[in-house]
Amino acid sequence: MIQYKELKTMAEMEQIQDLEGRVWGMATLPTHQTLTAVKNGGIIVGAYADGELIGFSYGFAGFNNGKSYLCSHMLGIDSAYRSRGIGEKLKQRQREIAIQKGYDMMKWTYDPLETRNAYLNLTKLNGICNTYIQNCYGEMQDGFNKGLPSDRFEIHWHLKSPYVIEKQSVNPENPTALNKLTFNQAGLPVFNKEKQPAELTEYSYSINVPKDFQGLKAASQDLAMDWRLQTRELFQKLFKVGYAAVRLKTYENYGKYIFVRKEILDLGGNQS
Repeated sequence: MIQYKELKTMAEMEQIQDLEGRVWGMATLPTHQTLTAVKNGGIIVGAYADGELIGFSYGFAGFNNGKSYLCSHMLGIDSAYRSRGIGEKLKQRQREIAIQKGYDMMKWTYDPLETRNAYLNLTKLNGICNTYIQNCYGEMQDGFNKGLPSDRFEIHWHLKSPYVIEKQSVNPENPTALNKLTFNQAGLPVFNKEKQPAELTEYSYSINVPKDFQGLKAASQDLAMDWRLQTRELFQKLFKVGYAAVRLKTYENYGKYIFVRKEILDLGGNQS
């Protein structure tokens, strides 16, 4: 039985620090910083198994253009407990608390080539993305990010919108593909760009990505870099003309992003 609760004490911040180190293997956030964040509008939710912290979601207060939101900065789960739906439950609990505190928007970033994160953020939570941040964190040295530009999607989770509450269905049958994925003699996925239209005017588009990007990166840094740069160009092109990423469909060895025009989404009057 996994239990979920909001974390507020210094002892709990120390538990987070320990788990953070195990998950990412890099320098951890100072406990004085996380404790100060939760005392000033931040929210940390922990997942416990047999009294041990095995997952957490950490967010702090954000502010932009006269509007506050929750910036959900970290989601970490012990490797022994992944693929059990814990990440989704952590986010949903964080959403409940955020609404209680007066937030109606949550934002966070993730690597668009990490399909596990994409499926959670878009398909399960009904977040959307129309913002691409190139080399968001600069050159990172941890095992997940080392060697590539730290490009990120910025997810906008409209907490009280019909799109999220009612899980507005956005599953076009035949989105126009902007690329295809083939495999080389070593069995590694290779990016192939389809003939690009002069203008992007279709109802929906799709972009294929490798299902196991970390495995690809370990096997070929050159191919991983090519995927980063080629998909960057397509993502930015779609976002520039008003499309948003709304779903990630998963198949045996690849994922398929689905894009529609942001204006068709019922975001409760909030198009930011």
